[in-house]
Amino acid sequence: MKKIVVLTGAGVSAESGISTFRDAGGLWEGHDIMEVASPEGWKKNPALVLEFYNLRRKAALDAKPNAGHLGLVALEEKYDVTIVTQNVDNLHEKAGSSKIIHLHGELFKCRSSLYENLVYDMDGWELKLGEKCPHGSQLRPHIVWFGEMVPMMDKAMKLAMKADIFIVVGTSLQVYPAAGLLDYVREDVPVYVIDPNMPAVRKRPNLHLIEEKASTGVEKIVEILMA
Repeated sequence: MKKIVVLTGAGVSAESGISTFRDAGGLWEGHDIMEVASPEGWKKNPALVLEFYNLRRKAALDAKPNAGHLGLVALEEKYDVTIVTQNVDNLHEKAGSSKIIHLHGELFKCRSSLYENLVYDMDGWELKLGEKCPHGSQLRPHIVWFGEMVPMMDKAMKLAMKADIFIVVGTSLQVYPAAGLLDYVREDVPVYVIDPNMPAVRKRPNLHLIEEKASTGVEKIVEILMA
């Protein structure tokens, strides 16, 4: 069974009503991104950071997968599909994709602020000051913030090297190291890039650019690959 690796970004979630910060000039819901998505911001004002992610979580609870998410699930009938996502929401899970790697963490998990391997599933959407891990450290969002290591990157790079088909959906290819995944894909592998604002992509053989939003672009790819 051929292996498809799909890199997804904010453009896939945006169609389900999940707010993104990529088009907001560095602001996210009125906050400077470093206030709510950096270790420095966490040290300075943990209450603000917790509240910010509580609101993201609350919004994500009601969000439903769109045709982009569902189309990627349909590919599993014929291919071995792994989704490598920059998104922290759980819409790929809700849609039914069976193999998902979250590069930037997961919104519905929290972890110890002292021991990063102590990760917990969350009940509901709220995480409060004073909620601690068994070792007594405050629980924080299980999100990879700016300036932090991306622990799943090594696994994602190895997958990219083994891909028979590589698909990029709804990402500006501006956020590293995730944007560098394309460099690990063999030159003979077909690469499909879907985005309404086509990012700059290095020319390579077998490159297909589909200048559309995620939902309609994925539908086109499903037609091509399932034919």
